[in-house]
Amino acid sequence: MKKVAKTISIKEYQLPVIIAKENGYFVTTCPSWSDCYAQGKTIDEAMAEIISVASSLIELYQEERAKIPLKQKSNSAASAQKLSFNIPQNLRYSASS
Repeated sequence: MKKVAKTISIKEYQLPVIIAKENGYFVTTCPSWSDCYAQGKTIDEAMAEIISVASSLIELYQEERAKIPLKQKSNSAASAQKLSFNIPQNLRYSASS
């Protein structure tokens, strides 16, 4: 399956993600942040999972005063063409079985 690359906005950062189908699951990875990856049975589930992972990692990195390896979100016209999601500060996602 062809990989799809997208950039989503999360909190004040841009999160570039690559979506690929592997062994029946959709796997999302962030090429600039090796700690940030997720999978799901559907693209929507995989995207929700990586958003949740990124939100948790951002919070953890901020608490640890570690450098977050993402670009700051810009307000330029070019970024308006990118896929973006508004993420609540305390987002917690749980998949139902």
